[in-house]
Amino acid sequence: MVASRVKDILPEWEAFAHAVKLRRPDSGTWCEAWTVRDVLIHQTGNAEELARVLAAHLAGEPVETRGFDREDPYRALSDPELWSAFTTRCEELTEVTETAARDLAPETTVMWTGRPVTAAFFAEHMREELILHRWDLTGDDSTAVDSLTEPWMTRHSVISVGRPLLARGSAGLDLGPGGRFEGRLRTPGTEDIVVTADADGTSIDFAPAEGPATIESDAAVRALLLWGRRPADPARWHSDAGPEALRSLRTLLSGY
Repeated sequence: MVASRVKDILPEWEAFAHAVKLRRPDSGTWCEAWTVRDVLIHQTGNAEELARVLAAHLAGEPVETRGFDREDPYRALSDPELWSAFTTRCEELTEVTETAARDLAPETTVMWTGRPVTAAFFAEHMREELILHRWDLTGDDSTAVDSLTEPWMTRHSVISVGRPLLARGSAGLDLGPGGRFEGRLRTPGTEDIVVTADADGTSIDFAPAEGPATIESDAAVRALLLWGRRPADPARWHSDAGPEALRSLRTLLSGY
């Protein structure tokens, strides 16, 4: 059993945990390189690192965010040991975020992967990870679609994660000297998300909906696209942009 406060701070935890428990650890997922066990290893490492970085800031001894090799020790664990580690790391993250909410001013910044974020980012980012990687397990069930549709989920992806999401994909674009790519992701009734890449780097932000969209979709699909995922039903997105623009957008939005 996990502590009840975990479900209060991370309300998506229970749905993720249930999805894991319904599947064999060696089952495949929508993240093609990962099994269910790999997803759980990743989530355990996420919870540990988010707690470690925030706790270090609270202690007045800031640390740099480690890379994904932080997950390596969990690969040596048995499946029951891994599950126990996951619940423990989530409980630790909950404790640290509760302390931060009590002891830090809301505008206090903490460094995460080389960029400043607020203390509230740490629980919210774990919530996003739980939503996204639950989708990797279940695909487009109603719980996944409802969670991905939440406006905060898209906003966190754009504002709080943003450019790191584009870093990997931009390396795969062959723009040439002076080349530039701009793509628009549109969900009717909301602002567009505009992504760009050129010789100076990448950008991602909200902008008024104007002109043609590269892809138009529902909000859940748009959140998936930002993370390099695809809905099971391709008819949920639409485009008149043409193959070259779609290919460039897909490359830029390759995800982690």
